[in-house]
Amino acid sequence: MFGHVKEDSVAGFVVFLVAVPLCLGIAIACGVPPISGLIAGIVGGLVVPWISRSALSVTGPAAGLTSIVLVEVQNLGGVNPFLTAVMIAGALQVLLGVIRAGRFAALVPSSVIKGMLAAIGITIILKQLPVAVGSAGGLSTMLTQYHLGPVTIALVSLAILYGWKHTPLAKLKLISPALVVVLVASGLAVAFAGSPTFALDARHFVNVPLGGVGALYSALPRPEWAAFMNPTAWIAGATIAVVASIETLLSLQAIDRLDPLKRHSPPDRELLAQGAANAVSGFLGGLPVTAVIVRSGANVAAGGRERFSALVHGLLLLGAVLFAGPLLNRIPLACLAAVLIQVGLNLCKPALFTTQVKLGMTQLLPFALTIAAVLALDLLKGVILGIFVGIAFVLYENSKRAVVAEKDDAGVWQLRFRRDGTFVSKPGIVTTLDEVDDGESVVIDGSGEYIDHDVKEVLATFIEDAHHRNITVTVRGIDLSNTSAGGGH
Repeated sequence: MFGHVKEDSVAGFVVFLVAVPLCLGIAIACGVPPISGLIAGIVGGLVVPWISRSALSVTGPAAGLTSIVLVEVQNLGGVNPFLTAVMIAGALQVLLGVIRAGRFAALVPSSVIKGMLAAIGITIILKQLPVAVGSAGGLSTMLTQYHLGPVTIALVSLAILYGWKHTPLAKLKLISPALVVVLVASGLAVAFAGSPTFALDARHFVNVPLGGVGALYSALPRPEWAAFMNPTAWIAGATIAVVASIETLLSLQAIDRLDPLKRHSPPDRELLAQGAANAVSGFLGGLPVTAVIVRSGANVAAGGRERFSALVHGLLLLGAVLFAGPLLNRIPLACLAAVLIQVGLNLCKPALFTTQVKLGMTQLLPFALTIAAVLALDLLKGVILGIFVGIAFVLYENSKRAVVAEKDDAGVWQLRFRRDGTFVSKPGIVTTLDEVDDGESVVIDGSGEYIDHDVKEVLATFIEDAHHRNITVTVRGIDLSNTSAGGGH
């Protein structure tokens, strides 16, 4: 971890500059105190690198968990019992790592994962639009209760974020566009102070506790121990554990692809690290954490080499919380809303929807239903529904494509298994066999494929019936000696 201290120190500083607005913004988007986002970032930086074996991933509060936090804080009746659920999630993630469950993340269909991320992006945008215009209400009041100061800051911030790549400054790795947004927005807030039209109110700024370690400690929310006896807290913890683990493992795969040295990060070890971090974060009053692609990508771009860069970023976040509170409290919420709106738009790009349409109904329907279910219900239920729809399509495709049948030049039906014949293949096989007319000949070839007992019963029933219909049947590669029509022996 300490083999490239110089390079990792620079990269850690860059990641810190990216992390500050994201930690604050995600906490505000979740409806919890901003300090909870910073605590999560600190814990992710100071705990995970000692356990994880991922060289370049960076852990912190994730935009992908925003919708879960919003719902579960409300369901549990406040931040304090929610922190207990975060601790439970951490313990469950450690258990998942111990039983080596990391491999099973690959079972979630890609269409469902894309739908989940798109729904999260939509949720983030809808929650941040009122903040961006300075409205105290929600979407229903933002058009009538907007404030010109935050509106201006949000528009300027979005212009910087989307125009940054077209400027020469984009080549400088030490400068983060999100940090530039924070600096420009803070300057605009100062400039607007004397204007009756544009001046921001106190509610339009970040609110981090001031007064040193003592004030910080007293301001931190704490877990509610009685919530350990609440089944709802355990359900919330399980939800966080599942979704955070999926997001972490997806990010881990993406970062391994970006790694110039092409190192492999052990997924089960990562689950142990993330579980430990979530347990500590919940205990200290922080949000749930995952490995996050934005900060990890910044780490790669800045030349990070080992886990020390993530540790440096955590130490810098701790220093910012302890000594830079007055500066943090000068940051307008509107610019953080702009940063999160960009994150949300990146998660639900129009190109994502057009790609799913081009892939056909087997990809589009699970994708669309996952989005609808996440927005209408909650994230975990939406993902579960999407998985079931995805499985249904897989079963349907297997049922109709397990066998291929065609007549040869002599008029003989050639029925060949293209994949293993299982019970899900039975409807397609029955349909294919029904096409054979009386008096015809059929060759059934299952060579090299596994044919289970259910399918053998279907074939045995067809062969028995074939005797009465003057159909000649030849079977190759399938042992029907112990199988009788209808399952008799």
